[in-house]
Amino acid sequence: MSLHSLRSLAGRVVPALLVAQAVLVPLQPASAAGLMAHPCRSSAHCGSVVVAPVSQAAPDHGPCASPEPVVCLIRRESPQKREVARDQRMRYHHLLEDMERKECAMRAEGRSEEDIARTLVQMRNDAKDVVRAGMTREQVAELEARNQKKYGNPLGPTADQLYMKYGAWEKVTEAATRSSAAVDHELGLEFRHCSCEVLQAA
Repeated sequence: MSLHSLRSLAGRVVPALLVAQAVLVPLQPASAAGLMAHPCRSSAHCGSVVVAPVSQAAPDHGPCASPEPVVCLIRRESPQKREVARDQRMRYHHLLEDMERKECAMRAEGRSEEDIARTLVQMRNDAKDVVRAGMTREQVAELEARNQKKYGNPLGPTADQLYMKYGAWEKVTEAATRSSAAVDHELGLEFRHCSCEVLQAA
C-alpha cells in the first residue's frame, strides 16, 4: 500500500474508532486497571482532563509498538489532525459524564441494574452527533456499515449483545462508561470518573 493510501485510510478510520471502540475494550484486571479504576471518586477534578499537549511530532509511518491499533493510527496523523481528534475525544468524555450522571439518578431512584445498563447503552448509541463528531458522510456510512455487519445495528452493539459478552448488567454499565486509557493518553487526556455527589452538584 502506498504512503498516500495509508494516510487516506488513517484519515477515514481514526475518527470512527476514537469513540466507537469505547464499549468494546475488554474489562481490565484490577492490577492493570490504572486510570480505569475510578481514581477520582472523591475529587471534583474529574471528567475530561487535559494532562499533556498534543504531540507535535511529524506523522510516524514506521513500526508501532502499541498494542492499541487506534494509537498507531493517531501517531500516523499530522499534529493538526491530532488536535481535531482530541476535541472529538473530549466531546465523547462529556457524553460519558452525562451517562454517569444519569446512572447516579437512576440508582437514587432504586432502578435495577438491567434498567441502568440498558439506558446507558441506549444513550451512547443515540448520541450520534457526539460519537460521530467531525466525521464526513462517507466516514459515517463506513462506520454504520461496519456496525451493521458486526452487530446487525448501524448504531453499535445493543445492551443484550453486551450482556452476552460480559455476563452481568453491572459489567455492561461499566463498559458503556469506559474510555480507552491508551487512546486518551495518546491525545494528552485522562477521563476521571466522578462520584455521584460531584456529578449531582455540577
